[in-house]
Order: sequence, then structure tokens, then C-alpha cells
Amino acid sequence: MKTSRLVAVCVSAVTFVCVAAAAPPQLVKQGTTQSLIVDGKPFLILGGELGNSSASSTAYMADHWARLKAMQLNTVIAPVYWELIEPTEGKFDWTSVDDLLRGARAHDLKLVVLWFGAWKNSMSTYVPAWVKRDAQRFPRAQLVDGVSVEILSAHAPVTRDADARAFAALMAHLADMDAREQTVLMVQVENEIGMLPIAHDHSAIANKLFAGPVPPELLRALAARGARLEPELAQLWRKHGAKTSGTWAQVFGADESGEEVFTAWHYARFAEALVQAGKKKYALPMYANVALNRPNKKPDEYPSGGPLPHLLDVWKAGAPSFDFLAPDIYFPNFSDLTARYRRDDNVLFIPEANNAGAVEAPANAFFAIGELDALGFGPFSIESIDTDPQNSLSRGYAVLAQLTPLIVANRGSPQMSGFRPRVLFDGTVIDTPQTMRVAGYEITVGFLDPWTTKDKQVIASHGGLIIRDGDDFWIAGQGMVVTFRGVEGSAPLVGLEVVEEGEFDAQGKWVAGRRLNGDQTHQGRHVRLAPGQFQIQRVRLYRYR
Repeated sequence: MKTSRLVAVCVSAVTFVCVAAAAPPQLVKQGTTQSLIVDGKPFLILGGELGNSSASSTAYMADHWARLKAMQLNTVIAPVYWELIEPTEGKFDWTSVDDLLRGARAHDLKLVVLWFGAWKNSMSTYVPAWVKRDAQRFPRAQLVDGVSVEILSAHAPVTRDADARAFAALMAHLADMDAREQTVLMVQVENEIGMLPIAHDHSAIANKLFAGPVPPELLRALAARGARLEPELAQLWRKHGAKTSGTWAQVFGADESGEEVFTAWHYARFAEALVQAGKKKYALPMYANVALNRPNKKPDEYPSGGPLPHLLDVWKAGAPSFDFLAPDIYFPNFSDLTARYRRDDNVLFIPEANNAGAVEAPANAFFAIGELDALGFGPFSIESIDTDPQNSLSRGYAVLAQLTPLIVANRGSPQMSGFRPRVLFDGTVIDTPQTMRVAGYEITVGFLDPWTTKDKQVIASHGGLIIRDGDDFWIAGQGMVVTFRGVEGSAPLVGLEVVEEGEFDAQGKWVAGRRLNGDQTHQGRHVRLAPGQFQIQRVRLYRYR
């Protein structure tokens, strides 16, 4: 008995120490990707981003927390505003941050914090009044004619240092208030950095830097990427002789494209200072997001210089302390854009996508998570649809939540694939069937449901994922017709031994519903997930000759 009591005391003490000193959320290598580890376990973000100003008001959020939880979210992506936490220089007010933590914890929700610091959507509108009113100390970017714009210059060390001090203070406060609870999973540094309406700041210091040499470390990093260098940047570099030294204009050109590379480098260096300062206080995963560019637009016709697909290698070189770079996606060609951010050195996360009520949002989530191993998904303005807890997104999230143990176990593995029709930028829907090969089977997923509408915009909302787990295939989503054939082995024909619908209960146990071996599978010809009905089906196959 004495031994047992001693062990119990030791276990209790060890447990307390482990909890108190638990590692913060972190990214850990898994297969060919990375997973977010929280409290020692992989975590899949089923999120939604609040409107830009929503988190500034505790009263406004009061009614939304419970509704967001009812929508099957596990994470809320929420801004923290420099102007609110440091209204007077050097004096911090943590009321808005602490209210955010309390609201999330009270409803068992996690947070991804967005730092609205020097820039938000290119502009400098969330900086404190003492920054806004002192343009001499905190200079603005300038147009070619010297006129200032409401964008802080990235070339002012005093601005960088003030932003970094505030950000470091925020991270220190989160470490004090949240290291044990781990409510905050990750932090986004700034929001959609980008230069407008020109490709680079034309202040005196910016012009002097542009006339100077390209930093050797950037050129070494680009050369090291070799054939993996993003094609647009590689083409631009080669067009000007692939030089290993020279001014910005000599190496990348004097037009808008060359100017944008310059802007990207200096934005990245500015952001890198914040990440380094913040991680010294609390080493949470950190990322930068980006507003994407439209095709065939020049750099001065969109927010220029952020971590855009063609500038990823510049940002990777200039801001190596970021854990990853993330796209905000409002364009129809979701599959193509997300693929640009799933790289050997970059894990995919979509912190902001089409408004939460968009019909294609669930299909995008299934595809990104199942096919590209995304850490999670977060459509924008999530509170705009939370009065309907049975909306399309929440029904899709309910299925993904049930499958989370299988999903996180198969990240970076060929045992899992995601599917959705490819959509071009102009909205053209490519509904060609897609395939995956696993365990000697070729699995074909079609998106044209034989019994319902052929409207292409409706078809664009179809999609899901498939996971092989031992002898079982778990097929989830909506609007998919799935067939199987053997590609290896002596018995090439494949039949459906068992197809059943059902769900996983709160303990993760499969609870079978209807057995679907009749009309619902067209007498064994295919597996069908009807449009508009998010569900999971368990499938077991057999072979015959």
C-alpha cells in the first residue's frame, strides 16, 4: 500500500509538472507534411475567420460564441489590434485580448490570432493614433511624385521596432495567460501585406535601397532552389541574365515586376523582425497570409510584394523564421491556388477563404484537408451565418470532425486523397472524374450525379475525401459517385462486399446505419454520396475473376 501511494503521488506530481511545462502548440513532421500538435496530439483546424472588426467588441461577440460552437467549429480565427492593446506608447491594455481568451475558453474553442499591426490589407488603419499622427517619426510610403499614401513604409527601422515591441508584448502576454490552457494555436503576423497603388515605395530611403545591390543572401537562396524555384520568378531572373550580383534593376529589371521583388524582400525582412521578437517570448507557430493576384495583372494593379505564389521563394529567403506562408482565397480556382502553397518547404493552411456561406466552402475544406494535407480551413465572416447551425459548412464540418482521428493519422500518406471538381479562374467547371491508386485498387470519383441537377455551379460544390484504413475505405462528403477496379493481383474484378452509412460517436466508435447493398449502390456498381447530404460511408471490397 505504501508503494502504491508513493507511485500515485509521483504520478500526480509528474502530471502536474508536465501540464505546467507543456510544450506550446507546434508543427511536427509527419510523412511528407507537418501536423499541428496541441497537448501532445495532432489537431485539425475546423475554423472560421471573424469579420475584421468583430473581435474589437466583447458585447458584439457575446451572442456569437455559442452559435459558432454549435456550428461544429473547433477554432475561431480572430484579430488582435495594435491600436487597442497599445493606445498610449509603451502602455498596454490587454482587455480585448483577455476577453477573447475568456470567450473562446468558455465555449471550448481554440483561437488563431491575427496580428493587425503595421498593415492590414495593405493599409495602415489599425495602428495606434500616436503612430498615425506622427508621420515624421513613422513615415508613409510615397508615390512617384512624392505624395504619401496611408501605408507605413517598410523601410523605416523605427516603425519596424515599434511594431516588433508591441508584437513581442502580445506574445509575452499570451505566454503568461495561455501557455497552460493552449487556447491560442498559431499567430498570423500582419494581414495581407501588399503595396498599392504602385509596386514599390518611392520615398527617398526606398529609392536609395532600390538603386543599391540585391542582398547576396537572397540570390544564394534563389540559386539553391534550382529547378524548384517558382517559375515566374525563375523566368524573370533569367530574362535579366540570371546575375549573381548587381542592383535590383540589373538583376530583376526596372519595371513593375523587378520593383515587386524588391518590395517583397523588404516586407519579408520587416515581418521577420516581428517573428523573431515574438518567438523569443512565446514560440507558437507563426505565418504570413496574402491577398492573391488576379491573372494578367501587373504588380501595381494588385497588392504587391506579399507572399504571393510567384514570390514565395523571396519570402522564404527573407523571412525564414515563419513556419509557413498561407493564401487567402477568394477566386474560383481553389485547387490550382492551394497547390502552389503545398511545397516541400511549406505546409498548407487556408486562414481565409470565400465568405463562410459560399456553397463551395465545404468542398474546398474536404479537398484541402484530404488531398493537400492542410492544417485546416477558415472561411471569412464566419459569424454572418451562425444563426443557422445546420448550414452547409457546419454539416460538412460535422463529418470532418468525426473523421479527424483518421485524417490526422493519414496526413502525408497516400492512403488519403481529397476530391472536388477543378474550377478555372473564369468559373469554368471541369467535372472530369478523378482517380487515386492505393492497395492495388484504382478508385474513380465522378461529380456528375445521375439523378440530380447538371448545373455546373452546383457541381462545383461537390466533393469529399477517401481514406483507406486496413480493409475499409471511408468515403465522406457529398455529390460523388465512386467506382473501383483492380490494377494489381490475379483477381482483377472488384465487387462491393459491404457499403453502409453511419457515423462515429463521441468516443470514436463507428455506429452503422443502413446497409446500402441494393438500389443505393445501383446493385453493386458504385458508391454514391448524394448531393447536399454530407455523410460517411464505410466500404469493404472483394475481388473475383
